[in-house]
Amino acid sequence: MKKIILDCDPGHDDMIAIILACSSDEIDLMGITTVAGNQTGDKTFINTLKVLTLINRIDIPVARGFDKPIFRKLTVAPRIHGVSGLDGADLPEPNIELLERVKTLDIHAVDFIIKSVKESDEKVTIVPTGPLTNIAIALLKEPSIKDNIDRIILMGGAVYDSNITPASEFNIYVDPEAAKIVFESGIPITMVGLDVTNKAILTFKDIEELNNLQGGVSGVIAPLLKFFAQANKDFFGIGGAPLHDALAVSYIIMPDIIKTKYLNVTIETEGKYTRGRTVVDVYNITGKEPNVDVAFEVNSLAFKKLIKNTIKKLDQR
Repeated sequence: MKKIILDCDPGHDDMIAIILACSSDEIDLMGITTVAGNQTGDKTFINTLKVLTLINRIDIPVARGFDKPIFRKLTVAPRIHGVSGLDGADLPEPNIELLERVKTLDIHAVDFIIKSVKESDEKVTIVPTGPLTNIAIALLKEPSIKDNIDRIILMGGAVYDSNITPASEFNIYVDPEAAKIVFESGIPITMVGLDVTNKAILTFKDIEELNNLQGGVSGVIAPLLKFFAQANKDFFGIGGAPLHDALAVSYIIMPDIIKTKYLNVTIETEGKYTRGRTVVDVYNITGKEPNVDVAFEVNSLAFKKLIKNTIKKLDQR
């Protein structure tokens, strides 16, 4: 069982990432930290509490992080995730006990990450599925935590694909300076990027199958995923809901679900047209030392089965 901290910006795909992290016997979820990204910081924070309330995991610590990137203005994604960040259905309002627990915790995400990593009796895996602001600042504030971080498994970047500009993936684009800090940290990194996450899809047929269950969880999640799938079809021509962030968590549960290559990756922060580009040296042209395990292949059928089975089990509780 791996100890993990999930740093996220819900977001429909983050919602599924949270559900997987909370439901797997392979994961010891130490807590969830939130960051602005898919929507503003207040919305991503409240969305996290709503998802935990839906699946009755109000025991999970939650800490709110940064509301903007280190240097830049915040970019959000309302055309994909809606005004709330989780448009498509009404999630339950946050549980009062959960709200009180968060209030009592009263800690910034960065400090929660530092404290949790330093005090852990075993190495911690950090799983960021949004902009890397919280992670970068934690590493700058307390560099010693690197020694107790096993790996950073992040959803972000791409070798060939993009989704916010012709050159860049959204999470890296939002805060490229934070990404540069993380990628140059020396911590082992697995980059689960668009090249694989755009293949980790629940089709409209899959979503309808979940909707037909009409369970306490599936009955809420299915219309949310339908909204997300339609947005992806309209803007990217993808035939379903690509569950980007959930794939990063799935890799912990099923390590053979993706295949990686160890390559050098640098982050473009200054390019006029290439801000946020993950420059992956596929052919070792630069001769620089590899620093990232980059995902190239995914077992999409195994991924789809994992998602469906998890949601069905939650319906039965």
